[in-house]
Amino acid sequence: MDADLLPLQEKGKNPAEHMSPYPDMALIRCYAGLNMRAFIAIKLPENILSSINNIQEDLKQYRFPVRWVRPGHIHLTLKFFGDISESDIKSIEIAMDACAGICPPVTLSAKGIGVFPSLARPRVMWAGLSGQVSMLSTLQDALEKNLEKYGFIKEERPFKGHLTIGRFKDKVNSEQLIEAMRKHKDFNTDVFVAAEIILFKSDLLPAGPVHTELLKVPLTAS
Repeated sequence: MDADLLPLQEKGKNPAEHMSPYPDMALIRCYAGLNMRAFIAIKLPENILSSINNIQEDLKQYRFPVRWVRPGHIHLTLKFFGDISESDIKSIEIAMDACAGICPPVTLSAKGIGVFPSLARPRVMWAGLSGQVSMLSTLQDALEKNLEKYGFIKEERPFKGHLTIGRFKDKVNSEQLIEAMRKHKDFNTDVFVAAEIILFKSDLLPAGPVHTELLKVPLTAS
């Protein structure tokens, strides 16, 4: 549910095959000019990022073939669009506003680490979440439904909130990975309150991605 997700328009696939209940808008979106990589996420406080950086440093001793995500680039991703056009931003803002008006702030903490999709063939290493995770899922589902009204394709895979902390570049020793998971199973951060959702633009540069905030919407429901 983060930047590993497929972009809006997959190479070699007909966008009409992924029609939403709003087909005319879906077709308009899919064939529009695409010029911006974007996602909606919750920004993490500095103390949470510091705790995640500490566990990344601990895990580096195993010398796993992992490309570690820099702490400043770690977000709690709710919706990854792939490429969008600048004209999409207003529709996204309306959808975010509608969602924020019915969803209250969410209290969470990072807890435990794991991998996707399996220990035998890991691709992503993540930190899990604890706290009001059911409310987080409700928030994400509301986002998906409101965005779908404007032709954005709904993610079919179940949402599992997580924080991507690294991506595997090669095969890894499963026994060593299991040992690392077991050793850090009690990883836990301070509690934080997710009180707003943010639309980010992501520019992929040679030195690494640069994430820029495009708009910020507070969660206002009580």
